[in-house]
Amino acid sequence: MNAIEIRNLTKNFGVKQALSGLDMTVPKGAIYGFIGENGSGKSTTEKIICGLIRPSGGVVKLFGKDYTDDEVRSSVGVLIEAPGCYPNYSVWNNLMLQAANLGIKKPKDEVRRVLKIVRMEGAAGNKYKNCSLGMKQRIGIAMALMGTPDLLVLDEPINGLDADGMRIMRELLVELATEQGCTILVSSHILGELEKIATHYGIIRGGKMIKEMTAEELEKSCRTYVAIKVKDNETAKALLKRKYFRVEEDDFGYVRVYDNTQTEDIVTYLYEHNVLVSEIKIDKISLEEYYIDLMKEKGDK
Repeated sequence: MNAIEIRNLTKNFGVKQALSGLDMTVPKGAIYGFIGENGSGKSTTEKIICGLIRPSGGVVKLFGKDYTDDEVRSSVGVLIEAPGCYPNYSVWNNLMLQAANLGIKKPKDEVRRVLKIVRMEGAAGNKYKNCSLGMKQRIGIAMALMGTPDLLVLDEPINGLDADGMRIMRELLVELATEQGCTILVSSHILGELEKIATHYGIIRGGKMIKEMTAEELEKSCRTYVAIKVKDNETAKALLKRKYFRVEEDDFGYVRVYDNTQTEDIVTYLYEHNVLVSEIKIDKISLEEYYIDLMKEKGDK
């Protein structure tokens, strides 16, 4: 069973069409990285899934049932933009208020449980306004986890965090999926971080899903290249383009030769033309580079 199944989803805001025939499939237990530029329709899709706005058309199913089903609604946790907390209240009191809103029978036990999951037991007495951005994001996730949801929808939970905050968030999301059995739909512009945790990806543009794939499929799709360091990149590129289909210079000063891993052939060829290679390595393009290439490809059509 899939956690989310969306077919031909549309959403209009007056004359503006935010979603135009979106299809989406999120398997149960997945960490689904939802990717797209600003204005692509990510947040609109997430808000429809969470019941915050109504679609103009299409079908949205969660765990095989209509997304408006009361039982299904109770199994969804959400953090979109920022948690709604009282700044002068403590973390504990904010969570207790959320527990009351949800009608949780043993609120203190539930607050202790979610604080432990997000690793904030020692910060329960802190005022919300004094918490760091990373702590506030974890408080939001703690709120979303109340009632043990089967699906967690997170909009940009790692943006703006420092390196340690992102590490904690990564570990937390992986733990929720693998140990708690929670399906996670997470959007972010920090694609390098998504690449470390996502099991599935969906790439949206102009209100349409243009690509869905597993992490394994992404790995196979990411082109292998040989990166070389030389003194004169322009000379090296001109020579290599005579022999290889795709050659380019990256942002770090390396010349890349794609779809060829015969490093000895490349070094020998350049040496024969009086170009010495000082460094050489084999690598694959990242999720970010794959995404940029895909956007260029779609933009050309």
